[in-house]
Amino acid sequence: MFKVLFLCTENACRSQMAEGLVNHYLAGQVRAFSAGVAPSRVNHRAVAVMAELGVDISHHRSKAVDELAGEQFDLVITVCDRANQQCPIFPGSVKKLHLGFADPARATGSDEQIMAAFRQVRDEMRGKLIPLLKQEAEGR
Repeated sequence: MFKVLFLCTENACRSQMAEGLVNHYLAGQVRAFSAGVAPSRVNHRAVAVMAELGVDISHHRSKAVDELAGEQFDLVITVCDRANQQCPIFPGSVKKLHLGFADPARATGSDEQIMAAFRQVRDEMRGKLIPLLKQEAEGR
């Protein structure tokens, strides 16, 4: 099975949503993992907007990239600029790709405006990641 790792700074929003999306929409083809270079905790708004799609990430936890040191990945995708700059070296012939997405946790305004920012990032990720990873898995 094709294995992908999503890296973000805190492994709180974007990488968690990416992991959930891929494991939901590409189950059986792609197995996704996520980690952070400075992990914190999963953002409750990320959990909420994923639940709107029927994707449950409430059981996810924020992980340091070191926790996945024993895993072999086919592709590592950084989803924020800081993680891209601090991305560790992975052994073997791991392909690395950077797809930056806005940080919805930095959104300001009313709760509805902040939730709209999370939905926008979620939908943008779904639109970019699912076709890309489907193609990568099929092209193996």
